[in-house]
Amino acid sequence: MPTAVSSATQAAQQSTASNSTVTDASSSDYETFLKMLTAQARYQDPLEPMDSSEYAAQLAQFSMVEQQVESNTLLEAMAQQMGLANMAAMSGWVGMEARATAPAHFDGSTPITVAPNPAAASDTVQLVVNDSDGNEVQRVPLPVSADPYQWNGRNDEGDPFASGNYTFTVESINNGEVIMSETAEVYTRVQETQMQGNDVVLILQGGSAILASSVTALRNPTSSG
Repeated sequence: MPTAVSSATQAAQQSTASNSTVTDASSSDYETFLKMLTAQARYQDPLEPMDSSEYAAQLAQFSMVEQQVESNTLLEAMAQQMGLANMAAMSGWVGMEARATAPAHFDGSTPITVAPNPAAASDTVQLVVNDSDGNEVQRVPLPVSADPYQWNGRNDEGDPFASGNYTFTVESINNGEVIMSETAEVYTRVQETQMQGNDVVLILQGGSAILASSVTALRNPTSSG
């Protein structure tokens, strides 16, 4: 099962690779065009030289290609600067709790706020809790509601689960059949902000990582119930 760390890193790397590919392709086209134009001028038939208007048109095209390469380089630099500005702005998120689809860290005592979003057509809802190894450790019945649920981290006998990362899946059931199963959003403390390519990545309590753009809500830890 892919972790939030690998997913966020993969998304950031794909974005960086895409920008690099565009720039490399433009540079390659620019260099190829220059070589072709130079070879055409060098090996033209002196008895039938290239028409001056055609040569001027090709020079104009050459200039457009050069400007495109420079523009792409400038845009990439601007994107990097914007990414750094976004990271600086989001440094204020450190210490706050972000709501996103990611593993939540259970410290052994503090409840975790889960934000379920069951299907409206369901008649029963189950919250499936999995540990960091992907093993199901608990099932909790929930009301058919989007109201936040406080998972207290205790098993059916009342004993606390071990500290670590846990994921929560909401199963919407109708007439005994699961009609929708999706990972629930949870509130998790933001520990750090990082730049990966042009993307801002949040490092969460417990080591998970998510893209800042995937956060759907933010709150002060003191507001947690």
